Amino acid sequence: QVPLVESGGGLVQPGGSLRLSCAASGIFFRIYTMGWYRQGPGKQRELVAGITMGGNTNYADSVKGRFTISRDNAKNTVYLQLNSLKPEDTDVYSCNARRAVQSEAAGYWGHGTQVTGSS
Repeated sequence: QVPLVESGGGLVQPGGSLRLSCAASGIFFRIYTMGWYRQGPGKQRELVAGITMGGNTNYADSVKGRFTISRDNAKNTVYLQLNSLKPEDTDVYSCNARRAVQSEAAGYWGHGTQVTGSS
């Protein structure tokens, strides 16, 4: 059973907003570094945003100032707020959980949720 389940994706007009959620189960969530990644057809997967167990965040240059990652350890959930969406933000967004010493490839992945920015 995949311990990460994403939700909140959808179709939104350029300039619009979405909030993605990733709910974790079966892991000690608060000690994991959480990340949101995206990948479209024919494209490499890229890190969109990450948040450490201590709450430190990092973002891809392309989303700085528009996207915000946050976590709620009481709810075992990490969020990604997407504002000022652009058509080029269209991708499948996936959640990753890893220990700080692990690479993302060695961590847990959700199945992903589709985000489409289009009029």
